[in-house]
Amino acid sequence: MTDVRNAGLIANVKRRGGRGDRSALGTWFWDIDRMLLLLTLFLIAIGLIAVAAASPASAVRYSGEHHKIAPLYYFWRQLMWVGVSLPVLFGVSMLPVATARRFALIGAAAFAVMLAATPFVGVEVNGARRWLGVSFAQFQPSEFLKPLFIVAVAWVLSLKSKEQELPTVLITGGMTVMVGGMLMLQPDFGQTIIFCTVWMALLMIAGTQTRVLVGLVAMVPAGLIAAYMFYGVARRRIDAFLFPGIEGEGAGDHFQTNAAHSTLTAGGWTGTGPGGGTAKFGLPEAHTDYIFSVIGEEFGLIACAIIALVFLAIVVRVFVKLLDEQDEFKLLAASGLAVQFGAQALVSMAVNTGLAPSKGMTLPFISYGGSSMIALSIGMGLLLAFTRRNPFLTRSPYVVKWGG
Repeated sequence: MTDVRNAGLIANVKRRGGRGDRSALGTWFWDIDRMLLLLTLFLIAIGLIAVAAASPASAVRYSGEHHKIAPLYYFWRQLMWVGVSLPVLFGVSMLPVATARRFALIGAAAFAVMLAATPFVGVEVNGARRWLGVSFAQFQPSEFLKPLFIVAVAWVLSLKSKEQELPTVLITGGMTVMVGGMLMLQPDFGQTIIFCTVWMALLMIAGTQTRVLVGLVAMVPAGLIAAYMFYGVARRRIDAFLFPGIEGEGAGDHFQTNAAHSTLTAGGWTGTGPGGGTAKFGLPEAHTDYIFSVIGEEFGLIACAIIALVFLAIVVRVFVKLLDEQDEFKLLAASGLAVQFGAQALVSMAVNTGLAPSKGMTLPFISYGGSSMIALSIGMGLLLAFTRRNPFLTRSPYVVKWGG
């Protein structure tokens, strides 16, 4: 009787394309978190619409007397970047866990070297050296390093279960300090905060001793005070945020946050309609840092709330899926990638709403940018790879027995 039931279950799995489908695509389809993938594709689609709405404003702003930019220039370029990024996302998500980890570790080392070189040989844009390369081949090493670095930190922390004496907090702390130092040389204080936030979140998820966590949390105010006193970029941003009437170098930051807030609320709850926004023409970076405000003006605050909920749904989906995860590395890597994704979205939206100081932080999968889009696709591909599970192998003890 048992053999008959086993045969029936196996036949059902084969019929529905589970383990019976030995092709890479078939295996991927049944293992992948399809809801997580769908939410990601939804954000990418929203991003294309948003960039199309913001493109005319940026085209006007960056057109010169002898160099006219077409109204939808940034939209067509973003469409190209999406075409490049989607195969990257799908390809990385198909990697076995061991291969994905190896890819991330090698990539993290390579981009860390590039990040170290950026302040010295990088291309200067708006007073900061964050880019390497020339012309259309420029890229931002820090964007690519983020997801790869998180996986590297997760791997080191996961070694604690095998080597109890390994000082994982000191090792990962040293890695984070080095990356933070290289970022601040560019300067890029916002990205430094993201790296540090994800590191501390991973320490908590890894079960680091309470006294260590309390000590690190207690150091946060001291670090912010030190940044304010000795790091000019942080001081100007904080002054412009806390003292909006101040004149001087930080006045431009205050203008940006004011313009973003005004644009965000200009369309009310339902927006002016696609192409109907006018306040967006006053934004300095309508297609990148302040695209959330453009969405607010043309599609309304309700659309902004829906987008915020989609970001929240992605993060919650990952953590709910990880509740019964037994592999410590996969748990740490996936949760770290989810925290980084959510933190970046939160900072970007907070800047646009005036709840945080001005900071060049893109909205994941929505803001324009080749480096950002490809790097985010790598990160989401890794996240999908680390959360892959075959539902048919866990549905019945008979199927588990058949699968080995």
